[in-house]
Amino acid sequence: MEDISPQEGQRRVQAGALLVDVREPNEFEEVHADGATLIPLSEFEARFAELPKDRELVMICRSGARSARAGEYLQAQGYAQVVNLAGGTLAWVNEGLPTATGPEVRQ
Repeated sequence: MEDISPQEGQRRVQAGALLVDVREPNEFEEVHADGATLIPLSEFEARFAELPKDRELVMICRSGARSARAGEYLQAQGYAQVVNLAGGTLAWVNEGLPTATGPEVRQ
């Protein structure tokens, strides 16, 4: 699975990719990449089917390790367009990219 930079991750999300945060809800509420969808790793095997197979998925966590595991799991389930955001939310914040706080807002 390809690791991409926070800037590349933002570019892909702006182009239509879905940003998937696999941290736990309390971590997500503290700070998350703006627009991220929360599917905690603890619920991932039960909920991964909520994710579209026809759209690129950019996986993100705190530092990049949990999101890499989740991305590899998705690839094993037949998801072809999956990348991992290297450095995770920490890198996203350090790059000054848009963030939000609080619980996930579903559209």
